[in-house]
Parts: sequence; C-alpha cells; structure tokens
Amino acid sequence: MDTPVILFGAFDRHNFGDMLFPHVAAALLPDREPIFAGLAERDLRAEGGHRVEALSTVADRLGERPATLIHVGGEILTCDAWQAAVMLTPPGEAQRIVASLDGRPREQREWAAQRLGTDARAPYATAVRAALRGPLRVAYLAVGGVELDACDGEFRAEVLAALAGADDVSVRDRQTQARLQAAGIAARLAPDPAVMVAELFGATMRARAGHGEVARVRDALPQGYLAVQFSADFGDDDTLSRLAAQLDRACASTGLGVALFRAGAAPWHDELDALQRVAARMRGGTAQVFESLDLRDICALVAAARGYCGSSLHGRIVAMAFALPRVNLRHPSARARTGKQAAFASTWDLAEMPSVVDVDNAAAAIERALTADPARLAHAAAQLAARFREAFAAMRARLG
Repeated sequence: MDTPVILFGAFDRHNFGDMLFPHVAAALLPDREPIFAGLAERDLRAEGGHRVEALSTVADRLGERPATLIHVGGEILTCDAWQAAVMLTPPGEAQRIVASLDGRPREQREWAAQRLGTDARAPYATAVRAALRGPLRVAYLAVGGVELDACDGEFRAEVLAALAGADDVSVRDRQTQARLQAAGIAARLAPDPAVMVAELFGATMRARAGHGEVARVRDALPQGYLAVQFSADFGDDDTLSRLAAQLDRACASTGLGVALFRAGAAPWHDELDALQRVAARMRGGTAQVFESLDLRDICALVAAARGYCGSSLHGRIVAMAFALPRVNLRHPSARARTGKQAAFASTWDLAEMPSVVDVDNAAAAIERALTADPARLAHAAAQLAARFREAFAAMRARLG
C-alpha cells in the first residue's frame, strides 16, 4: 500500500494564495491521491478550493500508519494560534471575539488552543508531529517567515525545532532563508507554488475569462483593465479617498479601467464594502466591482488583466505567472517593515518592476510597471516555473 501523502496548510479558509497551493501540489503529484488537511474541516469546493479535513481527523484515520506530510507554502512560520483561530471563525463571531479579547494575550492563547484543539504556538508550522502518531516524513515547501525575528523567544524556538526535525525545508524568499541560516537551519530557496498557475492551469483560466462575471467586467471595460485589490485595513475613508485619486490618475494616463476584487474573504482579509467605497469615489465608468469569490474566477480576472495593483502577495505572484506588470501597495502603518511582498519581490522579481509602494505613489508605479518589456516578463515567468519544478523534484527526492 502506498504511503499516504498529506498536503497540509491554511487552505481551510478563504484566501487566494492558500487555496491555490494544494491545486499546484496535487497537479505535480499525478501518481498520488493526496489528503488535503488543515487545522479545521472545511468544504471550499464551491469557491474553487478543496474539501479539507481537520488534521486531527486524518490522524485518527491513519492511526500508526507511516505518512508523508508536505507543508505547502504560505507565511506559516509566523502565523500564531490566535491569528489562525480567528481566521477560521465566521466573520461576525470573529469580530465579537477579537473585541472581547483585545489586549489579553493569555486569554487569546487559551481560546485559540481550545478552538484549534492544539497547544502549538504556530499551529500551521508545528502541530503535525504531535498530531500524527505513525512514522512521518515531513517537508516544508516554499514557506515564508519574514518577521520570525519579531516573534517572542518561545514561539521562535518552537518553529525552529519543527524545522530542524524536518526531512526537507525550502523557503520562498532570501530574508526568511537568512533568518533560518542564522539559527542553524539550512533551507533551500524555492519560488512560491503560485508561480505555476499559468503553466498548469493557464488555458483553463483564459477560457473561463470568456464567461460569467469575468466576461461581464471585460464587456464593461472594453479598453482593458487593471486588476486591483486591497485588504480590509486599507478601509478608512482617508486611505480609500487617496487610493481612488491614484486609480483615477492611472486610468486617465493609461486609458485602462479598474476591476476591484477580493483576494480572500476570511477575517482580516478583504471586504466588499471597501471596494464599493473606492468605486464610488472614482470617476464614473472607470471602475467595476468584481464580487465573485471563486478561486478560478479570481485567477481568470487577473489573467485577463493588463496588470495588477494591490496588497496581496499572491495577486502579485499570479500576475508574475501570467507575465503581467505588477505593483504591491503598502499600508500606511507598515512603512518601517519589510513585509513578505517586498521580500518576495527582492528575491524573484525583475529589478525594473516596482516592488511595494505607498498609496500616494500608486499611479506612478502603475505607469512605470506598464512600460515593462513583455518578452522579459514572459522569460521571468518561465524561469520561475522551472525553478519551482526543480525545487519540487528535489523535495520528492529527499522524501524518498
């Protein structure tokens, strides 16, 4: 009997990137039927995701059997239990819990442990060996932990111990690699799994762009459009007004429209209301709000765009995969930090492509990005896909 392969990650909640990862990994394991596991049981097939089993359920079913587990991408090395538990909670309830436990870290941790059924401080990165009882081979595939140094010592020690006990570790940016190297953990560099989206699923996504809500947006913006997204923390009136002014400027200078979309609907991700408020502030006829949360529709919308601008790392990476210009937006409160978007761009993107910019510089960055040579963009996309295939093959060889 084949050893079961478990794909484990944060694809138990609605997030654009996390939901993509298991599609990519499964496509590169055509000889296996992997188990899709998260911290919670969820069925996201209606949104283009997977039916995800709770890790505890998988452990009960496998018992003492040997297994191989792959942590498939994501910024999991710094996602703490409180964040994970809130993001797995229905939005209305999440708001209530966050308000009631604000500023009470000990109680937050207790609530999260009860909710998730694990005491792991970084559950997406460290919960598996305690949960699975049989012999286990473990890999971390293109994971991130840009702000690991900012985590407390107990948290870091738990993460580093889990990585030290793994059979293979690859990370998606040089900043995370340097953090781990300083702690004695050897990790290879591998691009994020989402760089494979165009190569593996491009034809399907382009065909999907001719139907449904993507087709509606394309018909409404026949001159072409920028795919634009931003997280809920951009949603104050001042920031939205400044962003709307920048998008109006970009539309005027390029002749393009704007398709506003969400890259995730889990708590602390994106909100439809904020998109609608930006659209209302823009000149008439230039913006369309894209409401679909189907992963396939979101990919199709980006694939059919002329470029991407937003706060989502995976908005950028999917644009990279489809050889499109791209710009990330920095939240005003994050100016002093080098986040995962900048870390990934500095590791893998073209030097001439804007990385992460403040809202007030968005129009100029969009205009600059659109001057990129299409041939260079296509070459970079092909190189990233080739690098990921190499990394995936190396991981499989190490897992045996």
